[in-house]
Formats: sequence, structure tokens, C-alpha cells
Amino acid sequence: MNAKQYIEERLRGILEGKGWSWPDKAVIEPPKDRRFGDLSANVAMMLAAQAKKNPRQVAEEIRAELAQVPDVASVEVAGPGFLNVTLAPSFWRKVLVEVLEAGDAFGVSELGKGRKIQVEYVSANPTGPLHIGHGRGAALGDSLSRILAKAGFEVEREYYINDAGRQMRILGESIWVRLQQAQGRPVPDPEDFYRGDYIKDIAAEVLAKHPDILSRPEAEAVDLCYDYGMNSILDGIKQDLNDFRVGHDVWFSEKSLLAEGLVDMAFAFLKERGLAYERDGAFWFKTTMLGDDKDRVLRKSTGELTYFASDIAYHYHKYRRGFDIVVDIWGADHHGYVPRMQAAVEALGHKGKLAVILVQLVNLLRGGEQIAMSTRAGQFETLRDVIDEVGADAARFMFLSRKSDSKLDFDLDLVKQKSMDNPVYYVQYAHARIRSLMRKAAEQDLAPAGADPGALELLDMAEDLELMRLMSRLRDTVESAAQSFSPHLISYYLQELASSLHKYYTLHHVLSAGAPLCRARLLLLDCVARVLRNGLDLLGVSAPESM
Repeated sequence: MNAKQYIEERLRGILEGKGWSWPDKAVIEPPKDRRFGDLSANVAMMLAAQAKKNPRQVAEEIRAELAQVPDVASVEVAGPGFLNVTLAPSFWRKVLVEVLEAGDAFGVSELGKGRKIQVEYVSANPTGPLHIGHGRGAALGDSLSRILAKAGFEVEREYYINDAGRQMRILGESIWVRLQQAQGRPVPDPEDFYRGDYIKDIAAEVLAKHPDILSRPEAEAVDLCYDYGMNSILDGIKQDLNDFRVGHDVWFSEKSLLAEGLVDMAFAFLKERGLAYERDGAFWFKTTMLGDDKDRVLRKSTGELTYFASDIAYHYHKYRRGFDIVVDIWGADHHGYVPRMQAAVEALGHKGKLAVILVQLVNLLRGGEQIAMSTRAGQFETLRDVIDEVGADAARFMFLSRKSDSKLDFDLDLVKQKSMDNPVYYVQYAHARIRSLMRKAAEQDLAPAGADPGALELLDMAEDLELMRLMSRLRDTVESAAQSFSPHLISYYLQELASSLHKYYTLHHVLSAGAPLCRARLLLLDCVARVLRNGLDLLGVSAPESM
């Protein structure tokens, strides 16, 4: 049990004994200044009206009982009625027992128990390779899915394949143009087409597979180019994601929306609720009823569907699959589309069940200078380029080192440095440092102590207790990251734990202490390594044994 949970349960018991109900706005959290104890609670101030007493009087009544609780060292009333609680070393030492017993499950929470959540991420059009913006969204979606699962949610990870519509037609036409040009046909470049060199490569592959393609009807040739090109690009996307340690449970085809009649079903649903109508041969969504400045076309008079129509049908299908919450991860350039999609979800009867996370741009730096983004060789535009340059670990950690809606400067030179200035190295080295110490200890026939009272009581230094406090916070951090859809909170937590470990390593010469103390400290550090490994796994980053 972590500190916050322990104190909350004791406070609830005290309030129940006094006939007071737990106030909705009660908060228990670590104070910003550690001089005020381990936890601070505002519960007395929130109870004042209910108890018909002033907050400090309520706080004093609670303090008297809370101070008698086992493992509570002291309780002070501060300011207008805050309860500042300091826990005894005996409480923090129990954290080591929990780490050893839980193993990989340490940090698990039941926050989301019984709730199904879908996270859709990347979903890049299969018209070209993934770029670094997709990479940031991929790391975010994959890490968030890991965190939500740790927090007890039933998670399904999905990629929406845009395999229908105008962009895919342009892909087929672009490959067809390059194929003809490669065979000497004087075909001009269209105004709107894909210009990347990869299109030429795909065109050559199509020609090798279908040597008679130039003699076929143009519509058939374009379809062949489209089918081959889409599948080739999608295979490349899947390979890049696999190498980036990013997975999906479901690859959902946009084409299936039409094939399975989901668009018509969604349209019928809206029409039955009086939220859609036909006019001038087109089908309209009455978004003005939901706060939009004008109604939106879903199906044009030509019969062509808008992107909005496909998105509505897609989300209609998501909720039919029984998800309690749907999370969409989009590029920041889609920010204007969020209110419209929220209105559509409300129209479908699922208000409040869609969370949209926006991912800001990534600026790649080398030598302190921003790299110009272009398709020219060697300018590290694609995710594959970045993985090849710095590795999946460094890329993932850096993508997750800041809140997703903040722009990110990604310094390629920095993340390759084996220095404490490199945040990836800083955290991974903390784990490797402990594992190296364990190997040296084994050479001297020293092993971590068992978590028995005699060994635990030897861990009485301030730095010992600080490491225990930090380890105990993993579950709270997992819950905060899950509730706010913020994997960067795990990154911050790991850097704080690594900082405390490096400080400890500098201050205490573990192997030169007497055997009992040495073995107790090895127990402590072994637990720190386990927690670091668990945290890094939530980011999809490895915990190396040596560096």
C-alpha cells in the first residue's frame, strides 16, 4: 500500500467514527516543501461546513487521532487547517517488501478496473514512410497504452488505415506517372502528386511484377499501382513501428466502413435523431444544433463522402464495440477539428467519451542547429532515419520527455552522448550502475539481504528513506499519467529516481561497508533497479545491464 492510500484509508476511518462523510474535494498529496512532512491533506478545510466548526478546530480533532495510527511519526496542523503528516521509517521500509513480492507488477493499480478503453494512434496515410511527427505520436500512443494497462484498464490499440478516398487515388496515379516516365513516355508531372524518390522505387517494383502493365487499360494500371503501392508502404510502416517497439492490436481498414454498411448505419442513426437531412442532393449533418457555426456536408451531391463522414462512421463503429473511453492521438494541425469531432460523438450518444490528444511538432537539431525538413537524402526526415541514427531507446525517451502538446527540440548529438546531460543515458545508467554493483558484490560473495526486520532497520540514513519514498510513488505516478493521458509524467518520475540513485552512489560506498550493512544496501539498490526497469518498460525503453 502506498503512502497516499494508507493515510486516506485511516482518515476515512476517523471521519466515519465522527459521523462525517468524506468531502469530494479532499486532496492528499506530497507538499512542495519536504519540511512540511511526507503528505499534506486539506480534508479539515473541506469538512468545516459539514462539521459546523472552524477548519483548524476540525484539523486538531483529526490530528489527535491520526497521530495514534501505526507508522505515523507526527501530524501537524498548519495554516488555515492543513494536516501535514510525517510517516515513520518503518512505513517506508515496507516498500522494499512490496517491490520484492510484486516484481514486474509493482506499480499496478485498479484505477481502470472494469473499463474498456481504445487508443488509436499513428494512423498515417499509407502514402509514404513515417516521419518524426508520426514517431512522436507512435511513442505516445504505445506508452499510454502500457500505462493504462498498468492502471487496470482493458486496452485495445488500433491503427486506422486510410485506404480509401482521394489521397489513395493520388498515390496510384503518382506511381503510374513515374512508371510511365521511367519507360520513356512523355508524361508531365501532375500538379497534385507524390514526388518522393520512394514513388520511383515502387514504380520499378510494380513494373517488375507486372511487365505488361503498359499495355493494360489506364484505370486497371492505376488500380494495380495503388494496390501494390499501398501494401508496400504499409509493410514498411509496420516494419518501422515494429523496430520502434510499437504495436497495434487492430489494423482497421477505412474501406470496411463502406463494405460493411457502417456509413449508412451511422447516417441512419443521425437522421433518426433529427441531426441530419438531405438537401440539393447532398447529405448534411446538423452541427449547428451542437454549437458549430454551420452545418457540415457528409456526402456530396456527387456521392463522394467527406473525411468527416468517414470519421463519424468510424467512431460510430468504435462505440458499437463497447469502449467506455476512446482516445484519438492526432497531429497538432488538427486542433480545429477537435470540437467538430466532439460534437459528432455527442450526436452519436457518447458525450464525454472521446479524448483527443494533440501532438506538437518535433524540431531535429544537430550541432545546435535545426535540420531543414525535406526529402533530400541524409536530412533525417523519417522515423527510420532517427531510429538508425540514435536507436529506438533514445528516440522513444526523448519523444516522451515532454508533454505531447509542447514543441520538442530533439538534439541528435545530445542523445548519443554518454554523459549525465543526456536524459536517456542518465536514467538507463542508473539501472546499469546498480547491476554492475551487483556483479561486483557477487565476486566478493555478497548478495542482497532478505527483507527481514534486522536488515531493514539498518537502512536508517536520510538517503535510504528518500529512495524508498520515491519508489513508493510509482503507483501514484502511473495513476496520474493514466488519468491525464500524460506518459511524460513517467519520464519525469524516472529522472527524479535516477537522480536520487546517483546521489546515493556518490555518498555511500556500498561494498566497503560491513557485511550486514552492505547486504542491506544491496537490497535497497536491487529494489531501485526493479522499479527503474518497471518504469522504463512503461515508456517502451530497455533497462540495460551494462553501459
